[in-house]
Amino acid sequence: MIGAGGHAKVVIEAIWAMDGFEIVGVIDPKPENPELLGVPVLGGDEELPKLLIEGVTAAVVAIGANSTRQRIGHTLLAMGFTLPQIRHPSAFISPSATIAQGTVIMAMAIVGTLACVRDLAIINTGAIVEHDSEVGEAAHIAPGVVLAGRVRVGNRALVGAGTVVRPYIIIGNDAVVGAGSAVVANVLAASVVAGTPAKLLKRHNQAS
Repeated sequence: MIGAGGHAKVVIEAIWAMDGFEIVGVIDPKPENPELLGVPVLGGDEELPKLLIEGVTAAVVAIGANSTRQRIGHTLLAMGFTLPQIRHPSAFISPSATIAQGTVIMAMAIVGTLACVRDLAIINTGAIVEHDSEVGEAAHIAPGVVLAGRVRVGNRALVGAGTVVRPYIIIGNDAVVGAGSAVVANVLAASVVAGTPAKLLKRHNQAS
């Protein structure tokens, strides 16, 4: 597992709740402690080729920062690692939903009919992604978010905790929606919005 911060702790417990996975160790160049919830921290990125040689081929990117998670995920794929899906057993995922590699779906989350969750996205605790919605690559749907039907969330976008997004809304790449917002209009790429209803606060530099 890559990352040793707060998000990584939640991911560890989600993995423990699943069948068929064993966590060999944590990769982090500057860990605060030699272990994380009892899982040993093996070292930095220099340990990754050694793990491949030893037969460890699956890696989970447990980093909350969207652009960093995307970059590291692509690096791991190029090295030859696979990126498994992490699905807490208490989450409900429609059989018609599409869930891509490297995704993390936390406890009590719901992914509805014909929804699509792209590579390395996070659907956090108790979030709801309703029917026909799409969550972009390395996006983060924070705890308690409700995406109503046919919402589109762009790559690397962050939808803050407790936000409600009405149907058919498009949230652009690299956008940030502040916690507790009500999104009733499209959100431009690389913008920051917040409030009820959500209003533009600023624009920021868009990732490549």
